[in-house]
Amino acid sequence: MTTVLRSHADVVAAALDPTRFSNDVSRYRQVPNGLDGDAHRDMVRILAPFLAPAVVDGLEPALRAIAQDLIAELAVRPDFDAVGDLGVRFAVRAQSAWLGWSSQHEPALRLWVAEHRAALRSGEDRRIATTAARFDDIVRLLLDERRGCARDDLTTRLMRVRTVNGGLLSDADVVSILRNWTGGDLSSLALCVGVVVRWLADDAARARRLRDAAASDLDAVIDEILRLDDPFVSNRRRARENAAAGGCPVHAGDVIVLDWRSANTDPAVFGPGFDPFAHAAANLVYGIGVHACPGRQLATRQLRVLVQELLTAGTIQPASGAPAVRESAPGAGWRTLPVRVVRGGGAAAGRAS
Repeated sequence: MTTVLRSHADVVAAALDPTRFSNDVSRYRQVPNGLDGDAHRDMVRILAPFLAPAVVDGLEPALRAIAQDLIAELAVRPDFDAVGDLGVRFAVRAQSAWLGWSSQHEPALRLWVAEHRAALRSGEDRRIATTAARFDDIVRLLLDERRGCARDDLTTRLMRVRTVNGGLLSDADVVSILRNWTGGDLSSLALCVGVVVRWLADDAARARRLRDAAASDLDAVIDEILRLDDPFVSNRRRARENAAAGGCPVHAGDVIVLDWRSANTDPAVFGPGFDPFAHAAANLVYGIGVHACPGRQLATRQLRVLVQELLTAGTIQPASGAPAVRESAPGAGWRTLPVRVVRGGGAAAGRAS
């Protein structure tokens, strides 16, 4: 039996109760997301240095160069797809820069994102499993490359991490971690880019006011944009014992679905309109509790840098040709979003610090 929780209060209550609601739901091992208790805490502690503020800060120049080059390439076109042409390519290049992956793998990763999104859209378990296996094959190839030639990059360092027992992480766990970090984030970040770019394109004057925004203010605005059109649809939990969720009885083994999108627009919690600062404390875009997204700082920095560079390049406008298309369930956000960059008009007036 599956119970879907939609109110903000019910979703938060379940997310903050890992004792009664386990994150070990998938039939596949998921590290660290699918772990509970001490195993989860130990793995999060081991992996924390890879997502530390110093790492994110050190990555920013590379992110900015990637964004500048990509926007310069796309801005000369009459129009481009903010999701496929900008979001996916930026996500692949940004994640590759973080993990130390060669650009030669970009075509395979971009193709994987397209296949993965199509598989999720289809709802066919076999197709979804096939794309998951294909991503694992890409990761194993990257690990084999590093065994053949030592490198000083984050992926190599992950292969050398010691567990609490003193041993190295198994290949299966390394693959699972990189699948969690990259497989999920490539598609999710691309969808986030689409949502944010749509907001920028909808009101040029509103977007221009962000050019001089402080970094923290811009981050808050991006979080609020994503709250209102959350591309992270839901997560599952499994009841460890007979309990109640959302006022409904659940039995041990039952699956609980946390509907982030509904919770993030619950009128009992969020006032009307767009208010980044008033709504920040209750915003659930990155989850809440021990299983909140550990890569939040990295994702936020990636989006901030891309938005800064878009605003510096010019004015984002909807393209006049093909219409934008919403993503279908179980996804969210935009499947395609044709836009264009119009240069000039004080585009270089300022940049967030």
